Amino acid sequence: MSERLSQARAWLRQDPDAETRDELAGIITRAASGDRAAVADLEDRFSTRLAFGTAGLRGELGAGSNRMNRVLVAQAAAGFAGYLLQRRGDRPTVVIGYDGRRNSRRFALDSAEILAGAGLRAVLLPRLLPTPVLAFAVRHLQADAGIMVTASHNPPNDNGYKVYLGGEDGGSQIVAPADAEIAAHIQSVADAGDVGLLPRSDAYELAGEDVVEAYIAETAAVAPAPFGVQEMRWVYTAMHGVGWETFSRVLKAAGYPAPRIVDAQRDPDPTFRTVSFPNPEEPGAMDLALARAKEADAEFVIANDPDADRLAVAIPDAGAEGGWRRLTGNEVGLLLGWRAARAAQGAAGASLACSLVSSPGLGAVAERYGLDFHETLTGFKWISRAPGMVFGFEEALGYLVNPGTVRDKDGISAAIALLGLAAEARVRESSIAGLLEELGAEIGHFASGQVSVRVEDLALIAGTMASLRAQPPASFGERVVVASEDLAAGASGVPAGDVLRYRLADGSRVIVRPSGTEPKLKVYIDARGDSKDDAAAAVSALEIAVRDLLAERR
Repeated sequence: MSERLSQARAWLRQDPDAETRDELAGIITRAASGDRAAVADLEDRFSTRLAFGTAGLRGELGAGSNRMNRVLVAQAAAGFAGYLLQRRGDRPTVVIGYDGRRNSRRFALDSAEILAGAGLRAVLLPRLLPTPVLAFAVRHLQADAGIMVTASHNPPNDNGYKVYLGGEDGGSQIVAPADAEIAAHIQSVADAGDVGLLPRSDAYELAGEDVVEAYIAETAAVAPAPFGVQEMRWVYTAMHGVGWETFSRVLKAAGYPAPRIVDAQRDPDPTFRTVSFPNPEEPGAMDLALARAKEADAEFVIANDPDADRLAVAIPDAGAEGGWRRLTGNEVGLLLGWRAARAAQGAAGASLACSLVSSPGLGAVAERYGLDFHETLTGFKWISRAPGMVFGFEEALGYLVNPGTVRDKDGISAAIALLGLAAEARVRESSIAGLLEELGAEIGHFASGQVSVRVEDLALIAGTMASLRAQPPASFGERVVVASEDLAAGASGVPAGDVLRYRLADGSRVIVRPSGTEPKLKVYIDARGDSKDDAAAAVSALEIAVRDLLAERR
């Protein structure tokens, strides 16, 4: 107990934030008097550090080494500066962006001041902007690195710190061993003590609007509107994030008709007041958008997540509850991959890429059009590095459609590509649903499903993975497992990962892995059938079997 109190008091002395200082001071006082809840709270906040990995930092706002706060961000910025000075030479350039979450601008300013104080050239984007604009700016400005302050679609009280590398990394997110090297520099800063002693400077630069305008021009060029789409009716929601201001300008430049807007969710709001969880994948998150679509008799709905790096799509479906169906990330990914494959057909070395938990249908598309195909570990840090990639996606609503300008998922450029498909279909009196049918007739019908188990205790996830490794399942329901693969040591050219893959006798596939960003165990199910109903039925049966198996193993 005395060690935790000592850690907390040392942290308190260096914290420049009045809010978190007051928060921590109260906890220290209660813990010192023997309050058990306060003692447990201190243990949670200081028994470990919020880990810096290939996804950067992400966690709950608050005081302590296991929270996102100004002390932790200062340590991260100084550690990243040390890494860049060691690896990239004199005065590396770093671009910094931020979204509309709580403390995002403050964390970005702290980073800019500390980077500038360390002798780097720090360039702050002009205002809160989508994550894809930051990823674009790293390449556009030929920067050595980029930092984006965002927690994407996490709960309202979270924030995060994503890191990109320029140069030979091409503006992609970091991968090993850079993550461990950066983490070691950050730890050295933390071990040195008071972040108040770190040199700071206000000699950072403010990027001009020309950076944003260049992103808008490049993104509009992904799929300019074809003639005859002026009457297209569709609905858009920014999910209380930063997408609309930039996306609206891209729409105008590309020539698409303005959407009907979900006004209550249009502007940035760090409380995300109309949704329980600001992720368009989550049940209920798109309810207001679907209600607006019914009111407007819309042809489809498009949603971005709060930092606009993901895209969700919904279409009318008389057989679905409420008359609307959200497309899966795999369905959107296959449509956009089909679009890219047709454009790249015959190009030497061109490839399609997706994470290994995404639909194997993308491989069928690549084969149909004579392109290479790559499966990677989850995350665009891997997908973006696939050789010859002209399109990449992962099932969690992430799509990379313009790798020449943005080497990360981009919900705005993906939306423009989707609008291009919808507009072309409309001109020939078809629809997004019609495109899915055309694709299924061409490559076969693929269906996917997912089972997620959220836990309070992360040990439950580790225990379940250990159980599955020790005793691999022989079947999922009536479907026999014909091959089990443990990717912990890598497989088929894929880097090692905490992933288990099962191939079934009927051609279906089941993949199990821990989530990289949330306390969840995730299971991905894929099936192929002669019709979409056959494939969907196979997935439904497997979802039941997977839930039964996980209940036994927990």
